[in-house]
Amino acid sequence: MFNLSRIRGGVHPAGHKDRSAALSIAQLPLAPRLFLPLRQHAGAEALPLVRPGDYVLKGQLLAASPSEVSAPVHAPSSGRILELGPIAAPHPSGLLANGFVLECDGEDRWIDLDPPEDPFAVAPEVLANRVAEAGVVGLGGAIFPAAVKLRQGAKHEIKTVLVNGSECEPYLTCDDRLMRERAAAIVDGARLIQHILRAYGIVIAIEDNKPAALAAMRAAAEPFGAVEVQAVPALYPMGSAKQLIREVTGREVPAGGRSTDVGVLVHNAGTVYAIQQALRHGRPLISRVITVAGSCVSGPRNIEALIGTPAQQLLDACGGLVRPPEQLLLGGPMMGVVLPSAQVPVIKGATGLLALGKHELPRAESSPCIRCARCVDACPMGLTPLEMAAHARVDDFDGASQSGLKDCILCGCCSYVCPSHIPLVQYFQYASGQLDERRAAARKTEHIKQMSEARAARLAEEEAAKAAAKAAKKRKAKPANEVES
Repeated sequence: MFNLSRIRGGVHPAGHKDRSAALSIAQLPLAPRLFLPLRQHAGAEALPLVRPGDYVLKGQLLAASPSEVSAPVHAPSSGRILELGPIAAPHPSGLLANGFVLECDGEDRWIDLDPPEDPFAVAPEVLANRVAEAGVVGLGGAIFPAAVKLRQGAKHEIKTVLVNGSECEPYLTCDDRLMRERAAAIVDGARLIQHILRAYGIVIAIEDNKPAALAAMRAAAEPFGAVEVQAVPALYPMGSAKQLIREVTGREVPAGGRSTDVGVLVHNAGTVYAIQQALRHGRPLISRVITVAGSCVSGPRNIEALIGTPAQQLLDACGGLVRPPEQLLLGGPMMGVVLPSAQVPVIKGATGLLALGKHELPRAESSPCIRCARCVDACPMGLTPLEMAAHARVDDFDGASQSGLKDCILCGCCSYVCPSHIPLVQYFQYASGQLDERRAAARKTEHIKQMSEARAARLAEEEAAKAAAKAAKKRKAKPANEVES
């Protein structure tokens, strides 16, 4: 297919979006129990503030952020905390994670909310703090605390707020439906973000295969001159921030840099809606829209579910499964996480719940690399995946890093086009994880070294102080001895 996009590489996987996109967002009934991991965000695990046996209200703070790069956890409904400890988590290994088990009482009673009367009359730093307190994270899958990005307005000159409505992953249509049904709230949220960042303008970028979303957002944006709705080519990974910035503005984020380096700040459409809900209505992030799809799902659609709802309840709400899935994914097929079972809960970053049949999965068997360089052509970052994989396969992580691993966005384009079906992105995930562990170990070693040096210096100071005190005592005692003699 001829591609007029400004971004390099990319692929055109089959969309599989029609069935879920055709139906409006459904509200999921309240689950008897909700399972709430303490880490649903990038950064440090949230610190529990309640204990088993405590009764909590909907929206109540359950766990606080220990640092700026973290996010609090709130009660999605009213009820009693049954447990605090290891619970099932969306991780392919099946490992457990620390979290709460909340038994809902069915009353769904809210705490008292205290939103500002006019958010535009509130200082930007106060609004950013409110977003942090609401536990809003990136809902496109990155799960980075939204307030950290909002505070960039005080450090950088932000020219453009870029709302990412591209939703380029196959099957996923939650942002599409959100933009169709809640366009005015998303535009309002984008204008609030502009106010916080003191940005010049807003661009809402939507792939051109979503005409209904484009029309709804343009109608909502029409009264505001600073809000532009722009169609971008349907191409994966158009939803990646760096690729979208290049497509919309023509600017390229430098290697190792951030979007703020080129005066742009990107937020996913779902994140913008969550920010608007927090600032207009005082609501913390306790629910999200998620796409339930795949050939094994009886009736694919988008569902608004409370955070902590078991995945099985979402499948049941879509009519159940027509056959056992070959693979259950949280997220999209390109970058999603394989789930060990349907008992894991929906978390903040869950864009999709996919029950896929065998024909929807890539071939498991791989063969040797034929050096065709299709992965190089497909890479949107202009990297050489075959060279990176060659280093990662033999645990040469420094070599992989020097070949460009640090700039890899793990989009999976290389794996998608590989005729040998080599799981390239898995090599990169492995290498990146090993490098992260190595850096963490180096930081720990440096911390221990600094502590040891500080202890040695402290002991030396104490010894010097003792010696000085002893010498002073001798000097003080010497005249008395001379008098006696």
